[in-house]
Amino acid sequence: MTPQRRPFLSRTSAFPDDADSPVRVLEECLAEIGRRETEVGAFTVIDEAGARQAAAASAARWRAGTPLSPVDGMPVGVKDMIDTADLVTGMGSPLFDGHRPRFDAASVQGLREAGAVILGKTVTTEFASTAPRGTRNPWDPARTPGGSSSGSAAAVGCGMLCGALGTQVVGSILRPSGFCGAYGFKPSVGAINRGGSLDFLSQSVTGTIAASLADAWAMARAVADRVGGDPGCPGLVGPPTLPPAHAPMQLAVLRTAGWPLVPAGARASLDAALERLRAAGVRILLPEDSAMLAALETATQDAMAITMGINAWEWRWPLGSFVARDAAALSPSSRERHARALAMTQAEYAALLERRAAARAVYAALAGGVDAVIGVTAPGAAPRGLDSTGNPICVVPGSLLGAPGVSLPVLEDEGLPLGLQVLGFPQRDSELFAVARWIDDVLNG
Repeated sequence: MTPQRRPFLSRTSAFPDDADSPVRVLEECLAEIGRRETEVGAFTVIDEAGARQAAAASAARWRAGTPLSPVDGMPVGVKDMIDTADLVTGMGSPLFDGHRPRFDAASVQGLREAGAVILGKTVTTEFASTAPRGTRNPWDPARTPGGSSSGSAAAVGCGMLCGALGTQVVGSILRPSGFCGAYGFKPSVGAINRGGSLDFLSQSVTGTIAASLADAWAMARAVADRVGGDPGCPGLVGPPTLPPAHAPMQLAVLRTAGWPLVPAGARASLDAALERLRAAGVRILLPEDSAMLAALETATQDAMAITMGINAWEWRWPLGSFVARDAAALSPSSRERHARALAMTQAEYAALLERRAAARAVYAALAGGVDAVIGVTAPGAAPRGLDSTGNPICVVPGSLLGAPGVSLPVLEDEGLPLGLQVLGFPQRDSELFAVARWIDDVLNG
């Protein structure tokens, strides 16, 4: 059976007269969990009783005409890197088995205040890094769902949730969203408050994975409305529901260093999408057409190496403390990252930051000439096997640039989902969604 997403906002107009309700949406999610969770393994914990209580309260608010937000009653999951006061936060590590935070993270507080129904915690790789924790792709259980937001993407991709929180520092929202046929949103750095999440790296963001573009935006805005962005950042701004579609004049194709790895099927799918966009009146800019775009490809060619070096240094704490407590409880990849951090100097880290700043300056120069930058979310369909979450080489440039991005489930490879990555420009997330909405309408029309 082909997995089906479960959009939420498209149903809320029927809530006031009880023709539909948050309770019904939740029960549908629970039924899908009953059918698929044993096979997929998207959750670390499910709070069925608490979710039913929250959904009933939401239904009463909708009937009374007093919903707290557009996502009031929406069944959502929380990536297990993000603290929840009532549920264990295990971070994909035995070091945190049974860990019960005393307080909700900022993003969870925002969702609760908006009336969202927290259905459970979703599986993350170890510390949102590289070591998988067993979740399977709902489209083909022999394949990875991607990571590190593995459980969030898998659960949304097959209708066990309407939406979920994810995090990204390399490719952890957009890549798994693409693999699982969901919509993913990686906001501008600082746009959503990361307080209460062990996700403090300088490229890290908290974002959303959802069944529709409208759901992804509304979740993110509901959080930002209530807890803002990271300290010192203005936070995500824009309307509470999806911005109106805006037809772009020009889109740039960023092939990235991963382009040679993209198989023929994925290239054909992207080419077909580009032709439909051209037919709709959009000029498609390729690197051979633009010196600025060619300069961006050059500036981001080493995005993976720069990012991994920056991340290694920034993981000196708390990774050093984890090693001192129980190094044997860490994965080989975490121990290797710690060793790399110890071998680095502060001057090397500063040099990597300069290279990142230079790439961001090149990207900023492109902003006046194109409406958005597009490409694939991965070099092909989700790989077979569960020992890896796949190659993030196609999405790491957007993280390096600090740019907002969305994954649209409009491409395919091997008969499986592949995302179209659409990158906007920092602190212009609402404009990105307006363009992404138009693209989604054209390609899904």
